[in-house]
Amino acid sequence: MKYSAAVAVAAILSALALSACDKPTVVTPAPPVAVPVPGPAGPAGPQGATGATGTGATGMTGAPGAKGETGDNIIIVDPNSVPKR
Repeated sequence: MKYSAAVAVAAILSALALSACDKPTVVTPAPPVAVPVPGPAGPAGPQGATGATGTGATGMTGAPGAKGETGDNIIIVDPNSVPKR
């Protein structure tokens, strides 16, 4: 009997304590800020000057390629003998 009364009192106190923390927060919205609207665009500026012609040096010639196969090993594939997947 002692424990049931203690549990009941603890339950009531915890319910009161938890319900006291649940207060809604009042949020006041900020006033709108006036943003100035820009005017019309001005006239286009003058055209820029032409750039200088490139005077860089050209690169060196590449090395010769490797010699190709002679063609004495011909492989014929039958298109009808496709392996099943």
